[in-house]
Amino acid sequence: MSSTFQAPKGVKEYVPPQADVLFAMRQAFAEQARLAGYGYLELAVFEDTQLFKRGVGESTDVVSKEMYTFEDRGGRSLTLRPEFTAGVLRSVVEHNLHNQGNLPVKVWTTGPAFRAERPQQGRYRQFYQLDLEAIGSEDPQVDAETIAIAWNWYRDLGLAQVRLLLNSLGCKECRPAYRALLQEFLRSLDLDEATRARIEINPLRVLDDKRPEVLALVENAPLMADSLCGACKAHHDKVRELLGDLGIQWEDTPRLVRGLDYYTRTTYEFDHPLLGAQSGIGGGGRYDGLSEDIGGPALPGIGFGLGLDRTILALEAEGAEFTNPSRCQVFGVPLGEEAARSMFTLVTGLRRAGIAADMSYGSKGLKGAMKSADRSGAAYAVILGERDIAAGAAQVKDLASGDQIAVALTEIIDVIKGKLS
Repeated sequence: MSSTFQAPKGVKEYVPPQADVLFAMRQAFAEQARLAGYGYLELAVFEDTQLFKRGVGESTDVVSKEMYTFEDRGGRSLTLRPEFTAGVLRSVVEHNLHNQGNLPVKVWTTGPAFRAERPQQGRYRQFYQLDLEAIGSEDPQVDAETIAIAWNWYRDLGLAQVRLLLNSLGCKECRPAYRALLQEFLRSLDLDEATRARIEINPLRVLDDKRPEVLALVENAPLMADSLCGACKAHHDKVRELLGDLGIQWEDTPRLVRGLDYYTRTTYEFDHPLLGAQSGIGGGGRYDGLSEDIGGPALPGIGFGLGLDRTILALEAEGAEFTNPSRCQVFGVPLGEEAARSMFTLVTGLRRAGIAADMSYGSKGLKGAMKSADRSGAAYAVILGERDIAAGAAQVKDLASGDQIAVALTEIIDVIKGKLS
């Protein structure tokens, strides 16, 4: 059945049961973040446009081509967030979290982000991310911690083929010399006018170009790894050493740049080989100068964004069996008006006891109600008729085996809790 209105083009909506998987993925991540001491942050969906222009970088495709920007009734230019990090950092500084004597500030958030790009599988105009940030420390252990949190989450979901791609983009001390070296190389290439303009603004963006003809031309471009200063090299070596201690395998990827201007030093991406051209399912890195870029104090930071849309595709590609909590464990089947009233009280009692319970509504007969019970995914059905009420009992049926027993109404919650445990 079609309706008059449909979701806008490029918006991926999730409905049950896939939406239940999405929700369970968020819950699994929340537990990983909690175990590592990260607090939840509920973030603004739109921001002052200048925050992204100054933070993400005007030379990026995100800012120059993909932002949803609009003017509000007061004439202010606002933008739906295309990414999370700049907004998280703005919120941390605005609410003075960095001056509460406990650095780094460790926060995470989740929700939709928006980019006006050509929709394709795994790449949507409204997409969903998990974001985690550690702000206020340069310690390479913090870098390794963020990577480990994401790595553990992927493993919890059952993904076995995720690859960690790792690079260092240097710092303000060593990157200027590399920038000049890269510009000199790129100016000698036969590139289109728009790409040549990008060389002068941020030449690293050229290395991030995904067009095959550009990739072929920059194949012999100088590498940042060869220009790292001593401090950056030591930092990068320590991160790799720590990852090795944790049993996390990585692949040195000297051409890894990612698409945002604020990255410094540690930069990484999680890649899934079964997803083809859209194989990146998450990534992040260090952004030690971003706070100053948006008018804040000097606050080093590192974090990541993990794509929920692409992670679901990766789960499907691997055939990973990530099981989410059932929306229904017990299904009530009342037969008659009096039974419906008693069943409603019983179902509410089950819910209060922490058991997911639902029931048949309306005037369905036994056959129709049992079909609903089977479709609900419940492990047990509780059948209650007039004779059962008179006997002070209900019939508890195991929907997998078909076994059925009578249980006293006063004991039914305890009996079901025991069976489910």
